Amino acid sequence: MGDLATAIDHLAAEDPSELPLSLIAEQLIDLHWQMARLQAEIGRRTCLRGSLN
Repeated sequence: MGDLATAIDHLAAEDPSELPLSLIAEQLIDLHWQMARLQAEIGRRTCLRGSLN
């Protein structure tokens, strides 16, 4: 989850008008995959908790 927070902070600190479009696209794709991994981890943990009750 720290990677996701770092990526968000990194994107928030940049002025998009100063960046090449290809770099913005690369960063957004990376952020998307980090969010997908986090969502999958949350799903696994939620499923585990549900099966233990």
